[in-house]
Amino acid sequence: MIIEVRNLKKTYEGTVPTHALKDINFGVEKGEFLALMGRSGSGKSTLLHQLGLLDIPTAGEVIMDGVNLMTFSEREKSEFRLKKLGYVFQAYALLPELTAIESVYLPLMLSGVSKKEYIKKATEMLDKVGLGDRLHHLPKEMSGGEQQRVAIARALVNNPKILFADEPTANLDSESSLAILKLFRELNKKIGQTIIMVTHEPDDKQYVDRVIWLKDGVIQSE
Repeated sequence: MIIEVRNLKKTYEGTVPTHALKDINFGVEKGEFLALMGRSGSGKSTLLHQLGLLDIPTAGEVIMDGVNLMTFSEREKSEFRLKKLGYVFQAYALLPELTAIESVYLPLMLSGVSKKEYIKKATEMLDKVGLGDRLHHLPKEMSGGEQQRVAIARALVNNPKILFADEPTANLDSESSLAILKLFRELNKKIGQTIIMVTHEPDDKQYVDRVIWLKDGVIQSE
C-alpha cells in the first residue's frame, strides 16, 4: 500500500467551527487510479489537499511508504512535494512567458538536474502526453486541453509517487475532458502511475479503478 490515511480530521475554526473532514480512514494501493467524488462541499478537495501536503490536518496521519508525513517540518514537506508528488489543478497554472518545454523542465531545474538531462526528460514527457510538436509554444498559442497536457507533463516529469488531480477537466470542453481522462488512464496502465483525482462528474468513474464517495466530510461509500 503506497498511502494510508488514519483518523484524518480537518476543522476550520471560526465563530461556528466547520468540520470539513471527520475521522477519515482508507488506503491506496500502488498503481491505483482512485477518484474522490461527492457533492460540492463534501470535503473531497479538502481531503486531496491534506494528502498532497498542501494543507495541514487538524488531527490524524497520512502515511506514505511507511513514513508519517505529518511529522515533516515545512522544509521537509516542501522538498517532498517537489521531488515525490505531482499536482494538476483546474487552472493550468502556466506562466504566460514560458514555453511548454520551459514549464515542464522548471521542476527539474529547481531540483538541480543538469541542463542536458532536464531538456531531455521534458521533451520525452511532452511527447508522451502528445505535445511533441508543441515544445516551443506559449500558453496563449495553445488550446485549453493542450495547456492542461503541459500541466500534466510538468506534474509527471519528476516521476512522482502519486499524481494528485483536482477537478482537472472542470475548465475544458467535453472533447478535451475526454482526452485528458483517457490520457490519465493510459498513464496509469502503461507506466503504473498512481493517481488520486477529485471530480464532480459521475461519468468519470468509468475511467478509474475505485471511487470513494464523500458526504459532509465523511466517507459515505467505496
